[in-house]
Amino acid sequence: MSLTGASLAELDQDELLETHLKTLNSGLHGICFSPYLPEQQPGDFITEQQIHQRLDIILPYTQWIRSFSCTEGNEAIPRIAKEKGLKTLVGAWISDDAEKNREEIQNVIEIARQGHADIVAVGNEVLYRGELEESELLLLIDEVKRELPGIPVGYVDAYYEFVKRPALAEICDVILANCYPYWEGCHIDYSVLYAKEMYRQAQRSAPGKRVLITESGWPSHGASKGTAAPSVENARRYFVDLQNWAKEESVELFYFSSFDEAWKVSDEGDVGAHWGIWDTYGQLK
Repeated sequence: MSLTGASLAELDQDELLETHLKTLNSGLHGICFSPYLPEQQPGDFITEQQIHQRLDIILPYTQWIRSFSCTEGNEAIPRIAKEKGLKTLVGAWISDDAEKNREEIQNVIEIARQGHADIVAVGNEVLYRGELEESELLLLIDEVKRELPGIPVGYVDAYYEFVKRPALAEICDVILANCYPYWEGCHIDYSVLYAKEMYRQAQRSAPGKRVLITESGWPSHGASKGTAAPSVENARRYFVDLQNWAKEESVELFYFSSFDEAWKVSDEGDVGAHWGIWDTYGQLK
């Protein structure tokens, strides 16, 4: 039986590190991929060289990657990932910029037609951010579905958005749910139990449909959120416990994230920069 919950809390630091490394080396279903180098942020152009470098770090540990955008050089990620034998969940970044949305949609369709996308995500948390009306998003999802018959098309957002929006759950071929016990203030001791319930709610929103956890993780540093405390120890505990559950129940999980991203401090505070399995320089944390 895998170590979970309370048994992980009983491990000392060395034992927990050993368990963390063993879990990572046993292989993950998926990882959310960030190609950004330490001095970069969204809006900067991503080179193919850095995509290769970043992918080569995570390549031994995962079967899938998830990308977030199809512009500014990110459109090369799915092709390069496929060349390395990875499966891809390819995201088009959708916002309140209609012109940029059109470029993202056109690019993701072309990427999928070239055979570089196993699943397509039209948008990431755009409803959560309030940047687009649901009716506008549904039209974009429908457009991509019509252009890509045979390829699963969905939308990524917090699990509860699919519960609240039946039309959204209905139009998606696959439910792509973000599940973060940390952001809802859950104590580490109960975090994976909470993540399981988030996942179950996403399943209930669309009976019979394939449901993926497209993001879940725990920060290693930063401010607490309710009773959820960031620390290296808690990040390791959550990683191991979540991966064990996902493997035991065959849950398709994309862990967030591959690398720390310093630019996220502006959006999420100090905690935003510390979600990676690897640090911003590509060193395992």
